[in-house]
Amino acid sequence: MKKRVVVKIGSSSLAETSGGLSLKKLNKHVAALARFIQSGHQVILISSGAVAAGFRALGYEMRPETIKGKQAAAAVGQGKLLHAYEEAFYRYELVTAQMLMTRDVFSDMYQYSNAYHTLEELLKRSAIPIINENDSVAVDELTFGDNDMLAALVSGLLNADMFVLFTDIDGVYNEYPSDNTAAEKVSFIPYITESLLERVSHSSGSKWGTGGIKSKLIAAKLALDLGVPVYIGKNSGEKTLEKVIAGKGEGTYIGKEGLASWRKSKQWIGFHSVISGRITIDKGAELAIVHDNKSLLPAGVTGLSGNFSPGNVVEILNQDHQIIGKGQVHYSFVSLQKVIGMSSVQAMTKTGNKHPEVVHRDKMVIVKEVSHE
Repeated sequence: MKKRVVVKIGSSSLAETSGGLSLKKLNKHVAALARFIQSGHQVILISSGAVAAGFRALGYEMRPETIKGKQAAAAVGQGKLLHAYEEAFYRYELVTAQMLMTRDVFSDMYQYSNAYHTLEELLKRSAIPIINENDSVAVDELTFGDNDMLAALVSGLLNADMFVLFTDIDGVYNEYPSDNTAAEKVSFIPYITESLLERVSHSSGSKWGTGGIKSKLIAAKLALDLGVPVYIGKNSGEKTLEKVIAGKGEGTYIGKEGLASWRKSKQWIGFHSVISGRITIDKGAELAIVHDNKSLLPAGVTGLSGNFSPGNVVEILNQDHQIIGKGQVHYSFVSLQKVIGMSSVQAMTKTGNKHPEVVHRDKMVIVKEVSHE
């Protein structure tokens, strides 16, 4: 059965010991990906390494610490990195495609949708999308987790079967092996809890990367929320991805297969959209939308805040001021203010709005606070 896998390769897994891009390491990764693709599967590659590939060409002896230094190195290194991938995959007669993203690609509904359709077309045409944050203009990636979060978002966007994080460590340990030689590797983590994240340091495991194990666990938590199970470990050879998908990987599996996935439109509403206001509803409306999968009608609205227009996303609060959902509204703040508590027919007549719902159930996500502690 064909699988779709998002693979993230970090800087530390591509850099030479002294810095710079290691073609030997890169080719090892490409060999594993190519074998998996030629077996009939799909791979989307999220690759760091642009800064590592470019800083020496600018005369830096070490990876630069300043934002402007990192961005300049990324501007030089991105071309070098992609060219190396292009040549390596070409040996397997595989076509590569570059996509550079910034965070606003996900917050803007139209860019988000365009990115999705572009990636789907590339995969349909058997090309390998190679994605990186646009390091030269985006500050976030350089302090955000070395593309870990970007990879998690892409895995959700494309409803991947698995999100694989290749690192320079062979999994998640109960303690840092460098601090305790008796540390034990954890082969399976059912879910990521807040207490687990609190116990893990943000520090990087490598001087060449910007992310550490904590950024990977935070990204894993997001991927699980989006319905994608996760694997963290080393690339141990050409058959690594086949072993990982078969459940025989030597690293750490996080979450189980068969997680509930989100449609693209609801992912955008629930995880990426900008909130323009809040709508408070009564108990009856809460029961209707949470338990009966109903739309939110004007009759159930008791209060408003913000300044929203039709198509904007708002938070939906119950009488206890708890956020129970998010959704795209059919009414503006001004129009809805005039029809609070009215029936749908009355509201439509008074405002001229063609929609009986304030928020249709197909454009609404329910926020469920589930504790695993």
